[in-house]
Amino acid sequence: MPNPTELTVHQKSRLLDIAFDDGAAFSIPFELLRVYSPSAEVKGHGPGQEVLQVGKREVGITGVEPVGNYAIKPLFSDGHETGIFSWDYLYKLGSEQQVLWQQYLARLVVAGFDEESGRAPGAELPGAPVMSGCGHRH
Repeated sequence: MPNPTELTVHQKSRLLDIAFDDGAAFSIPFELLRVYSPSAEVKGHGPGQEVLQVGKREVGITGVEPVGNYAIKPLFSDGHETGIFSWDYLYKLGSEQQVLWQQYLARLVVAGFDEESGRAPGAELPGAPVMSGCGHRH
């Protein structure tokens, strides 16, 4: 497993730069990190329970907390802070980001958005339950 050698959060460009000891380096958009968060709120509790994230184009990262020696927990500006991103997962997001991005845009279209409207701040899934700040449905 490659280990990170550098990690930089760029607020203005909304990119997380990460370099690994195998020579790989990636610039991962905050939006991609947010919509592919490994949290239960996004992934659900099993296959087919994923929750499409919308309205995240302008999401920021307000902080990054280390999790042991194996991961980070980004604190997103929309209040999401339960995703623990392992080094392996960040490597996967970085190396597969083009494919993951296209899959995300396709999921927005299936949900009834065009690519841009689904990413716009304030966009909501039709009929989506109201979420409280803790991520529970009401």
